[in-house]
Amino acid sequence: RGRTPILESVKAAERLLLAAEQSKSYLPIQGSAAFAAAVQELLFGGDAGLLTSGRVATAHTPGGTAALRVAGDFLHKLRPDMRVWLSDPTWANHRPIFSAAGLQVETYPYFDPSTHGLAFDRMLESIGRIPAGDVVVLHGCCHNPSGVDPTLEQWERVARALAYRGVLPLVDLAYQGLGAGLSEDMGGVLALARAGGEVLICSSFSKNFGLYNERVGALTVLGRSQRETAAVMSQVKVSVRCNYSNPPAHGGAIVSTILGDAELRRRWEAELGQMRQRIVRVRELFVKTLAAKGIRRDYSFLTRQKGMFSFLGLAQEQVETLREKHGVYVVGSGRVNVAGLNESNIDRVCEAIAAVV
Repeated sequence: RGRTPILESVKAAERLLLAAEQSKSYLPIQGSAAFAAAVQELLFGGDAGLLTSGRVATAHTPGGTAALRVAGDFLHKLRPDMRVWLSDPTWANHRPIFSAAGLQVETYPYFDPSTHGLAFDRMLESIGRIPAGDVVVLHGCCHNPSGVDPTLEQWERVARALAYRGVLPLVDLAYQGLGAGLSEDMGGVLALARAGGEVLICSSFSKNFGLYNERVGALTVLGRSQRETAAVMSQVKVSVRCNYSNPPAHGGAIVSTILGDAELRRRWEAELGQMRQRIVRVRELFVKTLAAKGIRRDYSFLTRQKGMFSFLGLAQEQVETLREKHGVYVVGSGRVNVAGLNESNIDRVCEAIAAVV
């Protein structure tokens, strides 16, 4: 309905912070240790040995976008001729971010429009040709814009291929908990960690905590040794210092407060579950309503995809007709944000889609 409500767990955490806050001093360049520990537990909670190995370090960033840019700056400094490989398609801001950092950007096959699924064989074949030392950007879960994720078995094959080629995986993790669940959505990251030992993870907490305007993100480094991770993080901090000096405190404190309090975490996980389940219900209702409008095309793929986004398989002309004649707005590629659908508007949206297909 156009509103972005504040989670009850977030308001409760803010009340605690307001009562306890005693300073507005700068955070360290890397951010607070409590935030870093909370993020790492959220990422690798199923691998206690990894958390105590010294191989993991985290920098608090202003949103996932800043995490990606800081990673790009570090990679360009490390090796200016390095290429970054993006899925085709990918989030529209990926290419500008890495290009602005001075990196050459290439693509690998990902989405198969004919099946509305993953072009896995072509993806794996392409990854098998990427030169050692390059970087592959992977969506941790809820791929944006397609909603198509690899299976765990496919993740493991990708992880082995990257490790064999000596290619560094960089995971964009913007939707943890909105796919299959908090731990379930980390299957790909854990497969990469097991296979290669070197991973960069760019997290965003805009969606799963509803902290859009607080700009809360993190860049987590997993190295092959404690010494390597410390060396990488020292260069990450140089990039942070040149970009924004140190991160904003409030949003990160909300996250670490919720994750560090058993009751607040329980409430947050319940609210996150409600969001995830609502997206699943809307996808099911979307498919059912499209069929009820007499559309013969099979849209059941929408229920197999995860997260907020999907492609409807619309041509550019159909997208323009939706806008001009029906007041229904989707981007030119035909990507739709299914989370924008509800019981009040879905009937009219589906009637408009039926009219153009």
